[in-house]
Amino acid sequence: MNILITGANRGLGFHLSTIAAERGHNVIAGIRAANPDGQLLELINRYPGQIKAVELDVSREDTVARLAETLRADNQAVDAIINSAAILLGRGGTLETLSLEDVAQSFEVNLYGPMRVVKHLLPLMPDGGQRIILNISSEAGSLSNAYGGDYPYALSKAAINMFSKQLKKYVKAKEIRVYALHPGWIKTDMGGEKAPGDPLESAMGILDIVEMKKEIAPEHYFINFKGEPMPI
Repeated sequence: MNILITGANRGLGFHLSTIAAERGHNVIAGIRAANPDGQLLELINRYPGQIKAVELDVSREDTVARLAETLRADNQAVDAIINSAAILLGRGGTLETLSLEDVAQSFEVNLYGPMRVVKHLLPLMPDGGQRIILNISSEAGSLSNAYGGDYPYALSKAAINMFSKQLKKYVKAKEIRVYALHPGWIKTDMGGEKAPGDPLESAMGILDIVEMKKEIAPEHYFINFKGEPMPI
């Protein structure tokens, strides 16, 4: 499969790129910088020809549109989109001290980012096959379990859940699977050292979903990395 992963140079995005390459998939690794470095560059060298780093800043629509044009010119289809790029701002702040700039920036990346990617890349998804769009969400986006904190992050993740449901309806006739996915509280820069979850385990579960190794009831659209339904 040709799998586009945003935020591929760090955190969950990097682990997803690693597992996807290990399983023989071709990875289009979206990163904000023009050229890869560090652990992503090492991964590219480990799997020559399988991973292509591309400039993709989800907060800038011009980079998304340019990537789509390049892929189209190369006659390269996209079988799977994993919108992993995200930010967590204002952690632990109170409503009284809330920065609305943090809220706006969170929506730019966590909601509008995936929307921009899908807008431009959806036409490149082929007919038939194991096509899927995964929007990495969070249990923080659950309305029924709202905990009164992390307002920028939680609100943007609740919004991506709604977008995922709308998108699921929109592409139903094309038989493209769509999910908002909670990867677990995992030990990454965003999750922190206290997180109990292993990002590699989460990435493996997510790739199992991409590869249709998990049975998921058709009505579910908000799930965890094991394919289990999450509370809306």
